Formats: sequence, structure tokens, C-alpha cells
Amino acid sequence: MDTNTIMGTPSNIKDIKHKMYFRGRVVKTTLAGALVDIGMEIPGMVHISQLQKEPVKRVEDVIHEGDEVDVWVRRVSPKKNRIELTMIKPLGLEWGEIKKDMVVSGKVIRLEKFGAFVDIGAERPGLVHISEMTHDYIHAPSDIVKEGDVIEVKVLEVIKPKKQIKLSMKALQDKPEDVVKTVLEKTEKKEQHGREKEKESEQSEEVKEVPVPTAMEMALREAMERKGIDNVNEPIDKKKKRKSTETNPELEVIFSRTLKTRSQK
Repeated sequence: MDTNTIMGTPSNIKDIKHKMYFRGRVVKTTLAGALVDIGMEIPGMVHISQLQKEPVKRVEDVIHEGDEVDVWVRRVSPKKNRIELTMIKPLGLEWGEIKKDMVVSGKVIRLEKFGAFVDIGAERPGLVHISEMTHDYIHAPSDIVKEGDVIEVKVLEVIKPKKQIKLSMKALQDKPEDVVKTVLEKTEKKEQHGREKEKESEQSEEVKEVPVPTAMEMALREAMERKGIDNVNEPIDKKKKRKSTETNPELEVIFSRTLKTRSQK
């Protein structure tokens, strides 16, 4: 949360932080400013220069004793037991707080042919040059943003002497070549997955083609093994065929006797 809007009542002066917000009551006015009760053991001091942005000749022209006012902490010194306050809302970002590569949100407040000015809470708005809006070509900044839009930007450079802040929207976007690379990688993974599935399917079909002996065939083989019959592993149908073509001596003797008996009759 922005420290500009933090509300609270710290237990002691050591808990008070810079930019902390208080709703206080004016307990006394002086030529130099006003004392404001913010719920601490000691009141905070608002200097006359911190009553408002415009110049003030007399404190009573702005506030009076008993008034409730919004104040923010400018400085705090626990050792000196001193709290300095301001009635001017602090900036969201001081110059010393703005760093290169930091990402902030801001509101587009003005469009120009060369870019867009964005309020990021600093003393001055930052500029997003038209070349820093997108990786694609655009005719005008209005092709991308309009006044009032809240956008996310990256700080490219801070020029304090000139009080300039250069911002970029493009720096937070994926480069076209990176997007293409990502798409190609996803396509390659998908194709590879398809090839693996197809290979698994082919292997499964090969397994299905291997003949599996039936229970009767397995029992017959075991019986034949116990009797010492050769070629146990030979397919049953081939054995039957071969057996039918082999000569049985006993059958030949019976057949011979039958023919002899018939001839005697």
C-alpha cells in the first residue's frame, strides 16, 4: 500500500515512518506554523511553508486552533523527540526513490506525436517515447493508449538535473523472436509427443500378433512332455497332420489279417 494513504496510531515515536498519514487536530498556531495532535505524547510541528503548495503569509489564513487536518510525516527524530509534519500530500515517488529498471504503474495524462506522458507519482510525469510503446510499428501513440489509461511501465533512465524520466512499455513485452521461439518449441514438443504415442501404439500391435497358446494346448504339451514325445513345441495342427501321415504298425497287422480272412472265404 502507498505510504501516502497509510493510517494508524503508532504506540511510540520510534514506530513513526516517513510519509505516514495521520488525521490530527490543531492545538496551537504560531507565526512559524502550527502544532498538531496526532495521538502521540508530543504534538507534531507543521511549518508555515508546509500548510499548502501556494505561499502563505499568515497561518490563520489557512488553519485555526481546533481544526482537524490531514498531515503526513516529513521527518522524525526519536532522539530529539521531534516530529515534523506537512499538510502537502507527499509524492508517491521522490527523485531519490526512482531507480533504473524499476517497474511502476502510472496514468497517461497527455499524448503527443512523439509519445505519451505518464504520471507515476513523481514530481514530473515520465515520457514513453513512441519507439518504446511496442515492438510493432505504429503510426501514433493513440494507436496504443489514450488519456486516462493506467499502464505499467519500466524506468529506462532518470536524468535528475533536467528532471526527466524516460519510461518504456516495450521493455515489459515479449520480443517477437521470443514469441516465435516459444511457439516453435511448443509445436516441436507436441509433434514429439505424437511420435512417441504412435511408436507405443505400434509396439502394442506387435505384442498382440504373438500367438498365445490356449489352456488345452498347454495341457496337451505337458502330457506329451511326461510321455517323452518329441517336438512338444510344434503347433498342434501340424502334429495332427504329421501323425495322420505316419505308418502305424499295429494297424497294418490288423489290416493284413482282415484281407487274409476274406480271401479264405
